[in-house]
Order: sequence, then structure tokens, then C-alpha cells
Amino acid sequence: MGRPTAFTVFGAFLILTAVVTVVYWIVFFTSEGIVQTRTDEVYLAFERAFPLADAWLVVASALAARGLLRADSSGLLWSLLAGSSLIYLGLMDILFNLENGIYTVLSSSVAIEIVINAFCVIFGPVLIAGVWSRRQLLLSGSGK
Repeated sequence: MGRPTAFTVFGAFLILTAVVTVVYWIVFFTSEGIVQTRTDEVYLAFERAFPLADAWLVVASALAARGLLRADSSGLLWSLLAGSSLIYLGLMDILFNLENGIYTVLSSSVAIEIVINAFCVIFGPVLIAGVWSRRQLLLSGSGK
């Protein structure tokens, strides 16, 4: 039996997550205004607190993708960790944005922020539920 299509789809989205996260931070630190929604110190201090946590997300996403694409049991653990990280980071960002009126001024950078926030709080739970419901395929090795 071949690898389930869901593992391929999740793996592709996890690779996308890792790549886009790295690109986001490169753009954030090199191109003022493209992804930065504001320039005040409160906003910048908040955003600058994320790179280390996002680096963890990149590692978890890459290892989850590897495990799922190999239909290996490690894909279960890393997918759960990546999904949980997405939810946590997304919710932290959404709460800050709501409390600080970020969503009230629409711009291209705010639109990017909304897409990222939505992706985190949608893909995280979908990934967790989707992989968890297929965990026996990963744990038994029958997903290969």
C-alpha cells in the first residue's frame, strides 16, 4: 500500500510552512514595510520576540514533513508538535493584533498578517486532527 494522499498533502503544506516562515523573517529584517504592519517600538518588540519560536516551528514542520512523506512514525510526533506550534503562535499574534488595532487599518502588510494568522489557526488543528486520525498507519508502518 502506498503513502496516503493526506500525508503527501500535509507534507507539502508543512514544507510550505517552513519555507514561508524563513522567507517572512528575511523580509521582515531586510525590507521595512513589506510585512511590518507598524513601526512603533511596542509592535517591533513584540515581533522581534517571535524568531526563536518560529525557528522551532520551522524545525518541527520540516521533521513532520519528512516523517509524513516517508510514512514514518516520527511524522506523528512532529506533526502534533508543528500543529500545536501553529495554533499557539497564531493565537498569540491574533490577540496582540486585536488588542492593538492592527486589523483596523487595512494595508498589504495587514492582509499578509491576516493570511498568516488564518493559516496558523486553520492548518494547525487540521494537521493535528488529520494525522491523529491516521496515526495507526504511521505507527504500524502500513502507510508506506
